Amino acid sequence: MTGMTSSARPLLNRRLAEFGTTIFAEMSALALQTGSINLGQGFPDTDGPEEVREAAVRALRDGRGNQYPPGPGVPELRSAVAAHQERRYGLSYDPDAEVLVTAGATEAIAAALLALVEPGDEVVAFEPYYDSYAACIAMAGGTRVPVTLRPAEGRFRLDLDELRAAVTDRTRLLLINTPHNPTGTVLTREELTAIAELAVERDLLVITDEVYEHLVFDDAEHIPLASFPGMRERTVSIGSAGKTFSFTGWKVGWITAAPGLVSAVRSAKQFLTYVSSGPFQYAVAEALALPDTYFEAFREDMRAKRDLLSAGLTEAGFEVFRPSGTYFITTDIRPLGETDGFAFCRALPERAGVVAIPNAVFYDHREQGAPFVRFAFCKRTSVLEEAASRLKSLAG
Repeated sequence: MTGMTSSARPLLNRRLAEFGTTIFAEMSALALQTGSINLGQGFPDTDGPEEVREAAVRALRDGRGNQYPPGPGVPELRSAVAAHQERRYGLSYDPDAEVLVTAGATEAIAAALLALVEPGDEVVAFEPYYDSYAACIAMAGGTRVPVTLRPAEGRFRLDLDELRAAVTDRTRLLLINTPHNPTGTVLTREELTAIAELAVERDLLVITDEVYEHLVFDDAEHIPLASFPGMRERTVSIGSAGKTFSFTGWKVGWITAAPGLVSAVRSAKQFLTYVSSGPFQYAVAEALALPDTYFEAFREDMRAKRDLLSAGLTEAGFEVFRPSGTYFITTDIRPLGETDGFAFCRALPERAGVVAIPNAVFYDHREQGAPFVRFAFCKRTSVLEEAASRLKSLAG
């Protein structure tokens, strides 16, 4: 016996057959092999605030969260999330019925889609999209319908007519991401108004991934879709501690939504992780109560890093789409005489000692994303300076 199944049927569920090893794993391995600077995966290379880390240590020592926390999340964190939504956006949520803590935003996305989507339902999402969207829609048995953001006047833009045309009688849900990863676009009030009107008119549910809510730059403003008329009762809003406080390994996320939506998502979530991140939940509750000066300093630090890497990439010969939000920069490699982002990213570690991600992995229409490459700037200033210096070799 070889231990292999005799069935000719593939081992991997066919819904997941198109999703192999993620590009992030491949490029991170390449970074290690070549000693390159990894600007591929979006995680900071320094920890967040010391007082938040100490709050986690305190919770561990005090025995808070070392056993299963409550299924919806610890009361302190749910109250802190509700207070944050009220303070920042004037949105009022009941911590007991309208907040659910998840294992990061990734689980929040998975649980929401598994809960709300039936086989055959269509889910409209912007492409390029965060890679878990496609996999979670597939696991739910849904059909993803991409609406492509296209570059114009220095940013990636949503075509509202294209969005309206994508909605059919089979559409169940809109999956919205703003600030948008990977393009760095932040949807405007006018765009959000049109999306809200479409959702109300067609009676659609909406999931909004807002994990970069505190990373908006220049004149951009993050406005939660749930704050628009008719949207409070149909929107599942997703937030994350990882992106806001630079503790991505803690995997603390949350949703805020009307009671019926929270109940539905909790029904799916309880059979995924059940609960997670016990002591870290208490620490994140304290983090959300940090003064506005923390959030302002965090944003300003990231804006400076964006500008540093943007300048380096421009000098190296890329066309740079200066992001209005997130900690990613999308570039066009065609000015460098390149057209294939995959080939470019696989060769870049040897050519310049830097790792990036080809945006085409975030598209159903691969050809639309072919010439675009994403760099993460959530790294130490010295690392970004070294990366910019290495990339200069491309211009020569």
